[in-house]
Amino acid sequence: MLPIADQNIPGRGWAVVTLTLIALNVLVFVLLQLPNEAFTYGWAAVPREITTGIDIVGRVPVGGGQSIVLEPGPDPIQLTLLSSMFMHGGWLHLLGNMLFLWIFGDNVEHTVGPIVFTIFYLGAGLVGSLAQIALEPNSIIPSLGASGAIAGVLAAYLVLYPSNRILVYAFFNAFWVPAVVVIGLWAVLQFIGGFGQIAVTQQTGAQGGVAYMAHIGGFVAGLVFGFIARAFIRPRAYTRWSS
Repeated sequence: MLPIADQNIPGRGWAVVTLTLIALNVLVFVLLQLPNEAFTYGWAAVPREITTGIDIVGRVPVGGGQSIVLEPGPDPIQLTLLSSMFMHGGWLHLLGNMLFLWIFGDNVEHTVGPIVFTIFYLGAGLVGSLAQIALEPNSIIPSLGASGAIAGVLAAYLVLYPSNRILVYAFFNAFWVPAVVVIGLWAVLQFIGGFGQIAVTQQTGAQGGVAYMAHIGGFVAGLVFGFIARAFIRPRAYTRWSS
């Protein structure tokens, strides 16, 4: 199921932070990553760089007779935990993440306010990155993408608006589905993938692929944030299932 729209809180106007985050992600990809591959290999988060505090530069083996060239990054190198949240591995990666942020970000932002939403978004992304690094602390595979932060947004949305309607496209048709179904199915797939990734990493030491643990870490952070936020939000801030 591909989400394409949702029920929005009426009368709230533009979600400025959500739109700004989308613009920043697109600009970083188009202006910095596409014309300069070295930027990607210098400013993405490399687990071994984060755990050791050492900026690894040069050609390094990644297994299977293959290698990658890591470029100089920021000082301190831990700043890549922030920069990597605004970087993507390709057009599909970028567009998919921005679609989810566009659909689910505005309601959460309108409910908690732009400042709190900004802090939460960056915090969820940081938790997601650290969760992935905890799984593969010695990996030299660059990790990048807004998925951890957006997973947090999905979790917060799930807690705040479980019965809100999401318009999804599937089986050549569009139809409305409760948020708890759409986000719940997405979360189940991430946890299945995450547990599988843990098993493969422990057995074979394989690296790379989808950063499921980043998704899980961000999602758990979003759940915690959502329950805290809900405790301070009046019921009228919610949207309801309606025909």
